[in-house]
Amino acid sequence: MDRSELESLPSHELHDRALSAARSRLDLGFLWSLIKAVPVAHAAEGNIEEADADIASLSALLNDALHSGEGEVAEGLRPLYIEYLEAHG
Repeated sequence: MDRSELESLPSHELHDRALSAARSRLDLGFLWSLIKAVPVAHAAEGNIEEADADIASLSALLNDALHSGEGEVAEGLRPLYIEYLEAHG
């Protein structure tokens, strides 16, 4: 898919596609990038407490990464999903 096609997809679809591609490629680098980006996305939406909790707890961070295709966090992570799918989708 080209960038314009990716841009037209809903955030949860970008999330699902990016995670599927990363899993099939065993791309821990992307998953780690996602884990690091989730607290930033939470902070950008104004939820500093959630960002702090993510940083303090790796289990929360992993859970957030796996569910980062939902809600406002998914919207904040759209550029990361699109960039990854352009390169590897």
